[in-house]
Amino acid sequence: MTPKTEVEYLKLLRPKDWAKNLFLFLPAFFSGDFTNTDKWLPLLAGFFSFSFAASCIYIFNDYRDIEDDCKHPVKKARPLAAGTVSKSTALVLCVLLLVSAFVIAWFIRDKFVFVLGIYFLLNVAYSVALKKIPILDIMILAAGFVLRIKAGSVIAYIAMSEWIVVMVFLLALFMAIGKRRDDVLLKLQSGVDMRKAISGYNLDFLNVLLALVSAVIIVAYFMYTMSEEVIIRMGTHRLYYTCLFVVAGMMRYLQIIYVKADSGSPTKILYKDRFIQLTILLWVLSFVLLIYFKDITLFNR
Repeated sequence: MTPKTEVEYLKLLRPKDWAKNLFLFLPAFFSGDFTNTDKWLPLLAGFFSFSFAASCIYIFNDYRDIEDDCKHPVKKARPLAAGTVSKSTALVLCVLLLVSAFVIAWFIRDKFVFVLGIYFLLNVAYSVALKKIPILDIMILAAGFVLRIKAGSVIAYIAMSEWIVVMVFLLALFMAIGKRRDDVLLKLQSGVDMRKAISGYNLDFLNVLLALVSAVIIVAYFMYTMSEEVIIRMGTHRLYYTCLFVVAGMMRYLQIIYVKADSGSPTKILYKDRFIQLTILLWVLSFVLLIYFKDITLFNR
């Protein structure tokens, strides 16, 4: 196997998109129990199990979308669309990844197998038919992130707060709408439908959805940080400090969408945009200080 071939296989798996599966760690982080090192190994194993299942779905989706991907200015470089990896090899790799994912899941916890199974079946249904239905397609994408945090809560034996479900679903929905807006822009530029569901969207509709969902996210986050239940559970009433970074991150993402017209992949934006990276880093650090170091005199004033 040549280095070039290895790179093409790696591209087929889309390891950069594995960053989405870091959502598995959120329940442990927000519960204040992330310092419990006994949970790190199961969560890490769960991360790879979910990532293998996701890569299996990516390959399956690419296999079905070869014709459409060939028309796309970016997706045409994907290994199956470009012909750098054979269909038979891709299918064999797909099966191996699926088996590996569920074997790892089985050794972690039976309930995790159940959640992973729902995620897999939902995404297969999405690839086969549901992604062609406008609105439902972005709802399913957002539901995938909720299943990720559900998987994390099951692995770590942590009850999942309704607040984290709402916030993750809204944020994922927001990013999915941004992706669809990018698809509409590509359609306007090329005259070709990049997705079957694009006929159900236009710029005006998606702009309204972005404004609506972004406003709901900010309001919901403020309500979350000032909720009595959250204040009691976290042991601090100062979580509203973190709202600064949420608002800044939302504004930056909207700037990328409207000003730079570059909303294609949230993962791509995460990897390349320094402003968003810094905002996320500061948001995480502020949470760490407020949750795990709340006894420091500075935070007791």
